[in-house]
Amino acid sequence: MIDWTLLRSFLAVVETGSLSAAAERLGLTQPTVGRHVRELDASLGLSLFRRLPRGLEPTAAALDLVDDARRMAEAADALERKAGGKDDRLAGPVRLAASRVVATHLLPAVVTAIRRAEPAIDIEIVASDETQNLLRRDADIALRMYEPRQQQLVRRRIGDIPMAVYAAPSYLARQGTPARLADLLDHDVIGFDRQDILLQGFAQHGLPVSREWFPVRTDDDVVSWQLVIAGAGIGFCQVPIGDAEPAVVRLPVEDVGFAMPLWLVYHEDLRHNRRVRFVAEALADGLAASIARRTP
Repeated sequence: MIDWTLLRSFLAVVETGSLSAAAERLGLTQPTVGRHVRELDASLGLSLFRRLPRGLEPTAAALDLVDDARRMAEAADALERKAGGKDDRLAGPVRLAASRVVATHLLPAVVTAIRRAEPAIDIEIVASDETQNLLRRDADIALRMYEPRQQQLVRRRIGDIPMAVYAAPSYLARQGTPARLADLLDHDVIGFDRQDILLQGFAQHGLPVSREWFPVRTDDDVVSWQLVIAGAGIGFCQVPIGDAEPAVVRLPVEDVGFAMPLWLVYHEDLRHNRRVRFVAEALADGLAASIARRTP
Protein backbone atom coordinates (compact mmCIF):
# COMPACT_ATOMS: atom_id res chain seq x y z
CA MET A 1 0.00 0.00 0.00
CA ILE A 2 1.42 3.40 -1.05
CA ASP A 3 0.67 6.28 1.30
CA TRP A 4 -1.22 8.99 -0.61
CA THR A 5 0.58 11.67 1.43
CA LEU A 6 3.87 10.55 -0.13
CA LEU A 7 2.41 10.63 -3.65
CA ARG A 8 0.97 14.10 -3.08
CA SER A 9 4.39 15.43 -2.12
CA PHE A 10 5.98 13.59 -5.06
CA LEU A 11 3.53 15.18 -7.50
CA ALA A 12 4.07 18.67 -6.03
CA VAL A 13 7.86 18.33 -6.46
CA VAL A 14 7.41 17.18 -10.07
CA GLU A 15 5.17 20.14 -10.86
CA THR A 16 7.15 22.83 -9.02
CA GLY A 17 10.70 21.57 -9.53
CA SER A 18 11.94 22.00 -5.97
CA LEU A 19 11.32 20.89 -2.40
CA SER A 20 10.81 24.46 -1.18
CA ALA A 21 8.20 25.33 -3.83
CA ALA A 22 6.39 22.04 -3.23
CA ALA A 23 6.38 22.66 0.51
CA GLU A 24 4.91 26.14 -0.01
CA ARG A 25 2.15 24.74 -2.24
CA LEU A 26 1.25 22.00 0.25
CA GLY A 27 1.58 24.07 3.40
CA LEU A 28 4.33 21.79 4.72
CA THR A 29 7.97 22.30 5.66
CA GLN A 30 10.77 21.59 3.18
CA PRO A 31 12.29 18.82 5.39
CA THR A 32 8.87 17.11 5.54
CA VAL A 33 8.52 17.07 1.75
CA GLY A 34 12.09 15.80 1.42
CA ARG A 35 11.33 12.99 3.86
CA HIS A 36 8.21 12.06 1.89
CA VAL A 37 10.23 11.78 -1.32
CA ARG A 38 12.85 9.60 0.38
CA GLU A 39 10.18 7.35 1.87
CA LEU A 40 8.51 6.94 -1.53
CA ASP A 41 11.90 6.12 -3.09
CA ALA A 42 12.42 3.41 -0.49
CA SER A 43 8.86 2.09 -0.76
CA LEU A 44 9.02 1.75 -4.55
CA GLY A 45 12.69 0.78 -4.78
CA LEU A 46 13.24 3.58 -7.30
CA SER A 47 15.24 6.76 -7.63
CA LEU A 48 12.65 9.43 -8.48
CA PHE A 49 14.68 12.64 -8.75
CA ARG A 50 18.09 13.92 -9.83
CA ARG A 51 19.45 16.89 -7.93
CA LEU A 52 20.52 19.73 -10.23
CA PRO A 53 21.82 23.24 -9.44
CA ARG A 54 18.39 24.71 -10.34
CA GLY A 55 16.34 22.17 -8.38
CA LEU A 56 15.12 18.59 -8.75
CA GLU A 57 14.54 16.85 -12.07
CA PRO A 58 12.29 13.77 -12.23
CA THR A 59 13.87 10.58 -13.54
CA ALA A 60 12.32 8.49 -16.30
CA ALA A 61 10.90 6.19 -13.61
CA ALA A 62 9.23 9.17 -11.94
CA LEU A 63 7.74 10.44 -15.19
CA ASP A 64 6.13 7.03 -15.73
CA LEU A 65 4.22 7.53 -12.46
CA VAL A 66 3.05 11.11 -12.98
CA ASP A 67 -0.18 10.45 -14.92
CA ASP A 68 -1.34 7.86 -12.39
CA ALA A 69 -0.46 10.17 -9.49
CA ARG A 70 -2.41 13.01 -11.11
CA ARG A 71 -5.47 10.83 -11.53
CA MET A 72 -5.25 9.93 -7.85
CA ALA A 73 -4.90 13.64 -6.99
CA GLU A 74 -7.96 14.53 -9.05
CA ALA A 75 -9.97 11.80 -7.32
CA ALA A 76 -8.80 12.95 -3.88
CA ASP A 77 -9.62 16.59 -4.70
CA ALA A 78 -13.08 15.60 -5.95
CA LEU A 79 -13.74 13.60 -2.78
CA GLU A 80 -12.65 16.53 -0.61
CA ARG A 81 -14.80 19.02 -2.58
CA LYS A 82 -17.89 16.81 -2.44
CA ALA A 83 -17.47 16.16 1.26
CA GLY A 84 -17.01 19.90 1.85
CA GLY A 85 -20.10 20.61 -0.21
CA LYS A 86 -22.26 18.79 2.33
CA ASP A 87 -21.26 21.13 5.17
CA ASP A 88 -24.25 23.27 6.19
CA ARG A 89 -22.58 25.16 9.06
CA LEU A 90 -22.09 28.94 9.04
CA ALA A 91 -18.76 28.33 10.74
CA GLY A 92 -15.25 27.36 9.73
CA PRO A 93 -12.75 28.56 7.12
CA VAL A 94 -13.40 29.90 3.64
CA ARG A 95 -10.32 30.40 1.47
CA LEU A 96 -10.56 33.38 -0.89
CA ALA A 97 -8.17 34.15 -3.77
CA ALA A 98 -7.83 37.59 -5.37
CA SER A 99 -5.22 39.68 -7.14
CA ARG A 100 -2.93 41.71 -4.90
CA VAL A 101 -4.58 44.99 -5.94
CA VAL A 102 -8.13 43.75 -5.29
CA ALA A 103 -7.07 42.08 -2.03
CA THR A 104 -5.32 45.25 -0.86
CA HIS A 105 -7.83 47.92 -1.86
CA LEU A 106 -11.29 46.38 -2.34
CA LEU A 107 -11.54 43.34 -0.06
CA PRO A 108 -10.86 44.70 3.45
CA ALA A 109 -14.16 46.56 3.87
CA VAL A 110 -16.22 43.69 2.45
CA VAL A 111 -14.42 41.05 4.53
CA THR A 112 -14.94 43.17 7.63
CA ALA A 113 -18.69 43.26 6.95
CA ILE A 114 -18.75 39.48 6.46
CA ARG A 115 -16.95 38.89 9.75
CA ARG A 116 -19.35 41.20 11.59
CA ALA A 117 -22.35 39.38 10.13
CA GLU A 118 -20.99 35.86 10.77
CA PRO A 119 -18.06 35.92 13.23
CA ALA A 120 -17.81 32.11 13.25
CA ILE A 121 -16.63 32.14 9.62
CA ASP A 122 -12.86 32.45 9.20
CA ILE A 123 -11.61 34.13 6.01
CA GLU A 124 -8.28 32.99 4.54
CA ILE A 125 -7.07 35.42 1.84
CA VAL A 126 -4.66 34.34 -0.90
CA ALA A 127 -3.38 37.62 -2.35
CA SER A 128 -1.68 36.57 -5.57
CA ASP A 129 -1.67 37.51 -9.25
CA GLU A 130 -1.29 33.82 -10.13
CA THR A 131 -4.47 31.90 -10.96
CA GLN A 132 -5.38 29.57 -8.09
CA ASN A 133 -6.61 26.08 -9.00
CA LEU A 134 -10.17 25.72 -7.68
CA LEU A 135 -10.33 22.07 -8.74
CA ARG A 136 -7.38 21.37 -6.44
CA ARG A 137 -8.92 23.47 -3.62
CA ASP A 138 -6.09 26.03 -3.66
CA ALA A 139 -9.01 28.31 -2.83
CA ASP A 140 -12.75 27.92 -2.25
CA ILE A 141 -13.68 31.20 -3.97
CA ALA A 142 -11.71 33.25 -6.49
CA LEU A 143 -12.11 36.79 -7.80
CA ARG A 144 -10.81 37.00 -11.36
CA MET A 145 -10.39 39.78 -13.90
CA TYR A 146 -11.36 37.55 -16.81
CA GLU A 147 -14.25 35.25 -17.63
CA PRO A 148 -13.62 31.71 -16.37
CA ARG A 149 -14.04 28.90 -18.90
CA GLN A 150 -14.13 25.68 -16.85
CA GLN A 151 -17.57 24.08 -16.96
CA GLN A 152 -17.34 22.89 -13.34
CA LEU A 153 -17.30 26.46 -11.95
CA VAL A 154 -20.20 28.49 -10.66
CA ARG A 155 -19.60 32.04 -11.89
CA ARG A 156 -21.08 35.46 -11.30
CA ARG A 157 -20.08 38.65 -13.08
CA ILE A 158 -19.87 41.31 -10.39
CA GLY A 159 -19.35 44.19 -12.80
CA ASP A 160 -16.89 46.06 -15.00
CA ILE A 161 -14.35 48.30 -13.30
CA PRO A 162 -13.37 51.27 -15.50
CA MET A 163 -9.73 52.29 -15.78
CA ALA A 164 -8.36 55.83 -15.72
CA VAL A 165 -5.01 57.64 -15.75
CA TYR A 166 -3.50 59.03 -12.53
CA ALA A 167 -0.47 60.96 -11.37
CA ALA A 168 0.83 62.58 -8.20
CA PRO A 169 0.72 66.41 -7.99
CA SER A 170 4.50 66.41 -7.56
CA TYR A 171 4.93 64.72 -10.96
CA LEU A 172 2.48 67.08 -12.68
CA ALA A 173 4.28 70.11 -11.19
CA ARG A 174 7.48 68.90 -12.84
CA GLN A 175 6.17 67.60 -16.16
CA GLY A 176 2.77 69.21 -16.79
CA THR A 177 -0.66 67.62 -17.25
CA PRO A 178 -1.46 65.56 -20.37
CA ALA A 179 -4.94 66.06 -21.83
CA ARG A 180 -5.10 63.21 -24.36
CA LEU A 181 -3.78 59.67 -24.52
CA ALA A 182 -1.34 60.70 -27.25
CA ASP A 183 0.14 63.29 -24.86
CA LEU A 184 1.42 60.44 -22.70
CA LEU A 185 4.12 59.82 -25.31
CA ASP A 186 5.87 62.89 -23.89
CA HIS A 187 5.63 61.70 -20.29
CA ASP A 188 7.03 59.03 -17.96
CA VAL A 189 4.53 56.17 -17.79
CA ILE A 190 4.91 53.30 -15.31
CA GLY A 191 4.83 50.09 -17.37
CA PHE A 192 4.88 46.33 -17.04
CA ASP A 193 8.08 44.31 -17.15
CA ARG A 194 6.92 41.13 -18.93
CA GLN A 195 3.18 41.61 -19.42
CA ASP A 196 2.15 43.23 -22.70
CA ILE A 197 -1.35 44.52 -21.88
CA LEU A 198 -0.24 48.18 -21.97
CA LEU A 199 1.66 47.65 -25.21
CA GLN A 200 -1.50 46.23 -26.76
CA GLY A 201 -3.61 49.06 -25.37
CA PHE A 202 -1.40 51.79 -26.81
CA ALA A 203 -1.20 49.96 -30.15
CA GLN A 204 -5.01 49.73 -30.35
CA HIS A 205 -5.11 53.53 -30.10
CA GLY A 206 -2.56 53.91 -32.89
CA LEU A 207 0.28 54.62 -30.47
CA PRO A 208 2.78 51.76 -30.80
CA VAL A 209 5.40 51.81 -28.04
CA SER A 210 8.05 49.31 -26.96
CA ARG A 211 8.73 47.84 -23.54
CA GLU A 212 11.84 50.01 -23.29
CA TRP A 213 9.76 53.19 -23.69
CA PHE A 214 8.49 52.79 -20.10
CA PRO A 215 11.20 54.28 -17.82
CA VAL A 216 10.10 52.20 -14.81
CA ARG A 217 8.72 48.67 -15.25
CA THR A 218 7.21 46.12 -12.86
CA ASP A 219 4.66 43.32 -13.11
CA ASP A 220 3.56 43.91 -9.51
CA ASP A 221 0.44 46.12 -9.58
CA VAL A 222 0.81 47.12 -5.93
CA VAL A 223 4.38 48.29 -6.50
CA SER A 224 3.33 50.08 -9.69
CA TRP A 225 0.62 51.99 -7.85
CA GLN A 226 3.02 53.01 -5.08
CA LEU A 227 5.39 54.35 -7.74
CA VAL A 228 2.57 56.52 -9.11
CA ILE A 229 1.80 57.80 -5.61
CA ALA A 230 5.49 58.62 -5.08
CA GLY A 231 5.55 60.73 -8.26
CA ALA A 232 7.77 58.42 -10.33
CA GLY A 233 5.42 58.66 -13.31
CA ILE A 234 1.90 58.39 -14.67
CA GLY A 235 -0.04 55.15 -14.20
CA PHE A 236 -3.28 53.36 -15.06
CA CYS A 237 -5.52 52.23 -12.23
CA GLN A 238 -9.02 50.97 -11.52
CA VAL A 239 -11.23 54.01 -10.89
CA PRO A 240 -12.63 52.90 -7.48
CA ILE A 241 -9.06 52.52 -6.22
CA GLY A 242 -7.55 55.57 -7.93
CA ASP A 243 -10.30 57.97 -6.94
CA ALA A 244 -10.08 56.85 -3.31
CA GLU A 245 -6.36 57.71 -3.10
CA PRO A 246 -5.89 61.34 -1.90
CA ALA A 247 -2.22 61.41 -2.93
CA VAL A 248 -3.00 61.32 -6.68
CA VAL A 249 -5.34 63.04 -9.13
CA ARG A 250 -7.25 61.61 -12.05
CA LEU A 251 -6.02 63.10 -15.33
CA PRO A 252 -8.40 64.46 -18.00
CA VAL A 253 -7.52 61.65 -20.38
CA GLU A 254 -10.96 60.40 -21.44
CA ASP A 255 -10.03 58.11 -24.32
CA VAL A 256 -8.61 55.21 -22.27
CA GLY A 257 -11.71 53.29 -23.30
CA PHE A 258 -11.45 49.99 -21.41
CA ALA A 259 -12.63 48.40 -18.19
CA MET A 260 -11.65 45.34 -16.18
CA PRO A 261 -14.37 42.69 -15.69
CA LEU A 262 -14.64 41.27 -12.18
CA TRP A 263 -15.90 37.68 -11.82
CA LEU A 264 -16.55 35.62 -8.71
CA VAL A 265 -16.17 31.86 -9.13
CA TYR A 266 -16.25 28.70 -7.04
CA HIS A 267 -16.51 25.00 -7.79
CA GLU A 268 -19.99 23.59 -8.32
CA ASP A 269 -19.28 20.88 -5.71
CA LEU A 270 -19.34 23.67 -3.10
CA ARG A 271 -22.68 25.07 -4.27
CA HIS A 272 -24.48 23.62 -1.23
CA ASN A 273 -21.77 24.46 1.31
CA ARG A 274 -23.60 26.99 3.44
CA ARG A 275 -20.65 29.12 4.52
CA VAL A 276 -19.07 29.18 1.03
CA ARG A 277 -22.39 30.23 -0.49
CA PHE A 278 -22.88 32.90 2.19
CA VAL A 279 -19.40 34.35 1.67
CA ALA A 280 -19.76 34.24 -2.14
CA GLU A 281 -23.07 36.11 -2.08
CA ALA A 282 -21.82 38.65 0.47
CA LEU A 283 -18.65 39.25 -1.56
CA ALA A 284 -20.54 39.71 -4.82
CA ASP A 285 -23.10 42.10 -3.31
CA GLY A 286 -20.52 44.03 -1.29
CA LEU A 287 -18.05 44.45 -4.14
CA ALA A 288 -20.79 45.43 -6.61
CA ALA A 289 -22.04 48.10 -4.20
CA SER A 290 -18.50 49.33 -3.55
CA ILE A 291 -17.73 49.62 -7.26
CA ALA A 292 -21.00 51.45 -7.95
CA ARG A 293 -20.54 53.79 -5.00
CA ARG A 294 -16.94 54.69 -5.80
CA THR A 295 -17.26 54.94 -9.58
CA PRO A 296 -18.65 58.26 -10.90
